[in-house]
This record gives sequence, C-alpha cells and structure tokens, in this order.
Amino acid sequence: MQIQQEMMQRAIVLAKQGVGAVDPNPLVGAVIVKDGRIIGEGYHMRFGGLHAERNALANCTEDPEGATLYVTLEPCCHYGKTPPCTEAILQAKIATVVIGSRDPNPKVAGNGAAILRQAGVTVIEDVLREDCDAINQPFFHYITTKQPYVVMKYAMTADGKIATRTGASQWITNEESRQHVHVLRNRYQGIMVGIGTVLADNPLLTCRLEDGCNPIRIVCDSHLQIPLDSQLVQTAKEVPLWIATCSKDTEKQNALLQAGAQVLQFDGNKVPLAQLMTVLGEKQVSSVLVEGGATLHAAMLEENLVQCVYVYIGAKLFGGTTAKTPIGGLGVALPQEAANLHLQRVQTFGDDVLCVYTKR
Repeated sequence: MQIQQEMMQRAIVLAKQGVGAVDPNPLVGAVIVKDGRIIGEGYHMRFGGLHAERNALANCTEDPEGATLYVTLEPCCHYGKTPPCTEAILQAKIATVVIGSRDPNPKVAGNGAAILRQAGVTVIEDVLREDCDAINQPFFHYITTKQPYVVMKYAMTADGKIATRTGASQWITNEESRQHVHVLRNRYQGIMVGIGTVLADNPLLTCRLEDGCNPIRIVCDSHLQIPLDSQLVQTAKEVPLWIATCSKDTEKQNALLQAGAQVLQFDGNKVPLAQLMTVLGEKQVSSVLVEGGATLHAAMLEENLVQCVYVYIGAKLFGGTTAKTPIGGLGVALPQEAANLHLQRVQTFGDDVLCVYTKR
C-alpha cells in the first residue's frame, strides 16, 4: 500500500507539469514500475499531444512487460486526437494498472478499466483518489456540465475593502501575493473582467510567469465601450481577446475584429452571463478566472456560476463607509440567504493570507 501511494504521489507531481498547456484536457501523470524500480515516467504535456501513459511507455528504459503502471486518471479507451491508451497498455503487456481518479467522461467512465480487466490486466482503483481528483476539478466540472469551471479571485484589506474611499487600490497585497496571481492565470484557461475594470485600470491580463501560458482574455462589455487604444485591444493579435457584448455597433465591432479581437454577440441590453458560460463551454474553454470587479462578482454569484473563490487578504486597514467591497450588487437580506463556502486551504505570503474556498 505504501509503494502504491508513493508512486501515485509521484504521478501527481508529474501531472502538474502540464498546467496551462493541456486545457480542455485533464492533467494526467503516469509512472511505470518493474521489480520495485521506476523504469518509465510521463505526463500529458500539451493539448493534442500524447497522453501520459503513452509518454511513460515511450520513456521506458527497459521492456515494460509484466510491469505496474500508476496513472492519476483512468486510461482512455476511445479515439480522439490520439489512439486509446488502453491499446498501448495491452500492447506493452503491462500486468497491473493502478488508477487514482475515475474518469467522468461518458466516453470512458469505467470502460477503460473494464477493457483492461477483460484482457487479464489487474486493475486497482481509487489510490489517492481525493488527491488525484483535486488536480482536475476544472476538467471534471467541464466534462459533466459542458460549462467552464469558474474561479472568482479578489484582493481585499483586512477590513474587507478593495479600494480606498477615493478609489485608489494599488497596492492592497504584497509583491509575493501579486506574483501568485500569475500562477492562477497560468492555471486557468480564460480570465474574465467587466468593462468597468478595463476603463478604470487599463489592464493587460497576461501571465507573467517565465514559460507561463496566457489565458484567453474575456471582457463583459454590454455596450461596447472598450477603447481601441486600450492595452487589451492593442495586444489582441498576440494574446486572444474575446469581447462579449449586446451592442450592434458594426463600425466598432469591425475595428475590434481588425485589431485581432473576437466579438461574442448577444441579444438584450446586458450580457447574459449564464448564456456566455454556455458559449464558452461550446468553444472548449474549460475554466475561467474572474478578476472582477465588484459588479461582475455580484452578477456571477447571483446566477450561481461560481465554483471556487480565491481571497487574498492584505495586511492593511482602509476604513470608510463608501470604500468599495469585493461583492457589489444589492446583496442578501438575511444571513441564511448567503452563499455558503467550504474552506479548502489557507496559505500565507509574508503578512498576507490567501483563503481558498469552494461553493457548497
């Protein structure tokens, strides 16, 4: 049992190396062990590339016949951008397959394990399942709902303010906390803001990690107010920019298209967020990081579209009854109407605190 957990933990470490590069596919790592020795390792490196099992087999230092394969997610058994991993496992004459997570994808969903068992392979499931599931919550949500996994992120002071009474907000958190935000931008496939944030801050919304992956930048802009000289528009040919709007201003839309942006057109006077999530899912966007501001946060919560919340708490006190808070809108009338959260973990960055919650 201990060797199973050690090897699966190693497979999880490998899987995480694919962060930012495999969406909308899952993160998967694989380790091949023979006679107590690791003879091959691999992970899913990029979308459309070989899966973890095939990479591990390709990296074997000796014949894997009779070996044990540890893999964080049930091997696929269908043809996609690559052939089924079950075929590769059987061809390599692997004797035992140890699986962490069960794949909720209807194309797999137990069939991968069943095929291996029917061929005489010993299959052991649910080893470190909770840990393996944790790295793929966005994939599991996307594959079962066809909508992106939504993470709401904000930074606030210890007294719950996102800006001073004058609107100044730089900086609430320290440099270490702000650097960690780029880990999230690398992790999630899209990043979404409201037009108010664009007009107030003129953000770039890119990932500044070395070798990091830039998210698709999504702006909710009902009336197409985004300036053509904004950083987002000026970099639209280098980093994807999608603008969700209800405006039928064809001249402005054409200018944005020529700049390299993509326009997502909706009916009505206000971008319908639930419909936007459906469209993003259809475009294979499996996860979205929502970075505000308060109006967009409130609207996303009101429509029950948020699955996870990252709260960075800076070691400062702003005060002020008119200073903005992270969630705008009308708010609930009674405490029992609140959105209830489950605390997943707490992390510190110097004097700053990060609390990660999931919606109950």
